[in-house]
Amino acid sequence: MSEEEKKTVGAATTEVPAVKTKVKGKKGKRVVTSGQVHIQSTFNNTIITVTDKAGGALAASSAGANGFRGSKKGTAYAAQVAAEKALETAKREHGLSSVDVYVNGIGLGRDSAIRAVSSVGIKIDSITDVTPIAHGGVRPKGERKP
Repeated sequence: MSEEEKKTVGAATTEVPAVKTKVKGKKGKRVVTSGQVHIQSTFNNTIITVTDKAGGALAASSAGANGFRGSKKGTAYAAQVAAEKALETAKREHGLSSVDVYVNGIGLGRDSAIRAVSSVGIKIDSITDVTPIAHGGVRPKGERKP
């Protein structure tokens, strides 16, 4: 046997076939020109969620997420700051230009959050109050009391 044959016989071949993986490109941001703004305003906090027409969230913010703590979270100013931040994000990343506003709750941030929507430069198509109203409920089970 020649010298070259001895080298190839003694050396174990450990070649691994290259596995090809597909590299996916980055998904582009959705362009949503009209959407919805949901404002949930309680006495303790105000939560703003910007969605598309189907209800898929585009951006969200709250008074607590903007650095307000304790009783300051329930103020009108905190609601205004939260609304401005959520709407700026939606406008910048998704091109939002007109919205329907849905307000839920009885907190102090209701009106100031709606004013913040228009101050950002987004057109308000409609404002709807979806706060649940108690009506006494259904008739309780059992016989009537005299």
